[in-house]
Amino acid sequence: MKDFFQRLFGCVKLALPKSAKMCLWLLEIILPLSLLVRLLQYYGMVGYLADFLHPLFNLVGLRGETAIVFVTSVFLPLYAAIAVMTSLVMSLREATILTLMCLLAHNLPVECAVTRKTGSSFVGMFILRVVMAFVVALFLHIVLPPSDVPFMQAVVAVHDVSIISLLTAWLHSSLSLILTIALIVTGLMVLQRILMEFNLIEVISHPLRPLMKLFGLPDNSSFLWFVGNLAGLTYGGAIMADMMEEGKLTLEDSNMVNHHLAISHSLLEDTLLFVTLGIPIGIILGTRFLFAIAVVWGRRLIVRRRIYRK
Repeated sequence: MKDFFQRLFGCVKLALPKSAKMCLWLLEIILPLSLLVRLLQYYGMVGYLADFLHPLFNLVGLRGETAIVFVTSVFLPLYAAIAVMTSLVMSLREATILTLMCLLAHNLPVECAVTRKTGSSFVGMFILRVVMAFVVALFLHIVLPPSDVPFMQAVVAVHDVSIISLLTAWLHSSLSLILTIALIVTGLMVLQRILMEFNLIEVISHPLRPLMKLFGLPDNSSFLWFVGNLAGLTYGGAIMADMMEEGKLTLEDSNMVNHHLAISHSLLEDTLLFVTLGIPIGIILGTRFLFAIAVVWGRRLIVRRRIYRK
């Protein structure tokens, strides 16, 4: 028992420095971006972007000014998009649609580079994730009932207040968001260390193998799927590359896994981040699973048709 608690304490001890480093990195992203968005709002610049992109985003039930969140998400980590998102005023319905768009298309230069190393096209994955973000947004716009429930009621419009009030509101919302993220990141880092220390990842992933058939994935990808959904594409990509080198995963199978993870990955961390902001967990998970299944089986159908034509 003493050895167990020593190992447990060791996991926490190893996780804390890494989580502290991650939180400092998040500060560097969140604070400047969230302040920039509020200043752009204050001086009316967001309005110009809104007018330009309103027709496109209006098709999926969003106002043009929300485009700044999606554009930020495409090129930067998800935390940056959250910082921008929490600086805007919108309904919970709009926030839910925007959340799924960001979950499907975030940090694409980095994540598409990871999938390229494991056999998928960089450009192909980039286009897939952006297109699917709008497909999912359109789907949600159709199925979600109209609602004016506000998203994060503490967030207030900034165009009719003084610059001092703007800075005060920015500081308050940023500190609250940073505290939430710090708690989640630290908890996830500790959990990851514990799972690795006690070899629980393989134990947990083994019962998931029958589920892989539903997803259209190979049976031996259950461990890879679990890691990709627990720790994200980067860790999943590293393990996938190792499995390919050892001949445990074919190029086509890895491509299928990449298509699934493009739509549904890092379910624990990403989901917790948005749930703490008030986004319904059922909509997040249900939508990602549904479209991940559709994308993989759609890919399999395309591959079979190509083989048949040959």
